[in-house]
Amino acid sequence: MTRVSFIRWPALVLGLLAAACSSVALAHNPMCECKQIDDQQIRCTGGFSDGSGAPGVTLDVVGYDESILVPGKLGSDSTVTFKRPDAEFYVLFDAGPGHVVEIDQADIEAP
Repeated sequence: MTRVSFIRWPALVLGLLAAACSSVALAHNPMCECKQIDDQQIRCTGGFSDGSGAPGVTLDVVGYDESILVPGKLGSDSTVTFKRPDAEFYVLFDAGPGHVVEIDQADIEAP
């Protein structure tokens, strides 16, 4: 009996270590910040809480009627700049299921 316990114990430890490492590797949250850079232009920067950027991730400017006013993707520097729409809007940073950030126009910092 003791021999069986010693054989299973390393497998249990390895399994727990693998589970812990995989959850740490997947633990990153989407982040997006938008600032008005002048009267007409807004710049948004996206990324993840682990410090990685988000080049190529979808960032759309959406009207309150759910129409896409400005379709976009983040550039190689994880930013996108767009003309401030005349209609009411919010910014939708969409890096996939569970990785979505919405920023309402009222929450965009003025210059």
